[in-house]
This record gives sequence, C-alpha cells and structure tokens, in this order.
Amino acid sequence: MTGRPKNDLLCTLGAQDFELLAPHLQSVELTANHVLHYAGDGISVVHFPCGPAFVSFAVPVEDDREVESLLVGREGAIGIAPGRSPLLAYSRIVVKVGGSFMRLPLRVLEQTQQRSATLHETMSRYAACQVAQLLQTAACNASHSIEQRAAKWIIAAHEHIGGDEIPLTHEQLAAMLGVSRSYASRVIQTFKARRILATRRGAILILDPPALEASACACNGAVKKHFREVLGRMASSG
Repeated sequence: MTGRPKNDLLCTLGAQDFELLAPHLQSVELTANHVLHYAGDGISVVHFPCGPAFVSFAVPVEDDREVESLLVGREGAIGIAPGRSPLLAYSRIVVKVGGSFMRLPLRVLEQTQQRSATLHETMSRYAACQVAQLLQTAACNASHSIEQRAAKWIIAAHEHIGGDEIPLTHEQLAAMLGVSRSYASRVIQTFKARRILATRRGAILILDPPALEASACACNGAVKKHFREVLGRMASSG
C-alpha cells in the first residue's frame, strides 16, 4: 500500500504501527444505504471510512422506529470497542454517504494490539472518544431544542462531506432527531424562511453556513475538541 488512506485515525498511527496493519487493510467501495451490521450481529471486521464517506448508527426504539445516535466518518472507525469482549452490534449501522472504506479483520487488529502497546493505546483512546461522543449526544437530546439539534446534525454531515449539498431527506433528518417527518419538515421550513437552507429532491443545500452554525448547539465543537485533545496528544507523542 502506498501512502495512507484518507482516514484520520489511521493517519494518527505511528509509522511502525501502520506498517503492521497495512498488509491486512482492504479497500472497498460501499454505496449509500449499504448495511454494515444489523442490531445483534457479531462484528468481525473493522471499517475505516475514507474521504467524504460516513455511516450512521440507528438505534431501535418502540413502535418499530429507529433513532440515529451517531455519525462516524473519516475521523474514526466502526467496530472498535473498549476491552476485548465479543462484540455485538447494538444498532443498525448503515452507510449514509458512500465512498471508499478500508476494511480490517478484527482478529488481526486484536492480535496486532498485543504486539504493539502504542497501537493498543491509540485504539483504546479512540473507543473512549466514541463513548464520549455518545454521552454528548444523550446530553444534547435532553437539553437542546429540535432546531439546535437539526442544525447540529446538518453541520456534522456537512463536515463529513465537505460540500454544501447534503444528501439528506426529511425522513432521514426526522430519524436523526427522533421526531416525526412533519416536525422535521417544519424545522426545515423555518431554516428556509431565514434563507439558511434550501432543498431539492433528496438533498438539503446550505446557503448560509455561519447562520446555520449560530443556530446549532455547541455539542459538535465539544466532541471535536475532545477528539483533538485525546487523539492529538497521542499523535504528538508517537
């Protein structure tokens, strides 16, 4: 493999750690709506989203509904958890925006971590960051308005994609917020009336990023700051 994949977690690794994993990394192209895992599935492969690709974790709730609780893109991976217990998916994990992913057998990662203390430390730190992200989401859902949370999710998708057109339907936004489609549509209409967003079939267009940022809560920033402090410190010491 020449060069590093466009995944921040893999780029955080020191040269020796990356060389241990590189022969086992496989590049795959996955399309939107591809399901990586259903709730209850055993996880045997770690996926590292690259570039604009990202996935969502949809947690089942009552009435056969799902609420999206987490987005993971190039900053991280899917399939890494604290400890070494058998890993089962708690949610449906689905590709939101397709693209390139690096795949790595979980057993290879676990075996390699036994050989490298620094690799083990990096992956443990990432798993802890993902737990912090989930805790921040729980606090956000309990504390912030639907409008603030909608702006937060749209900004998160925007940052993963790197463009102003977000392939996000009203139904998908409703799932992210845990509200009805009609409620999500009213929120979008509010942003449209303020000329912050526009819509086209199957997508949301960001017209005024600063205004959208001002409408959001500070949760995205808190999570990114934590990632920088925890994983950035690891990179600087590697």
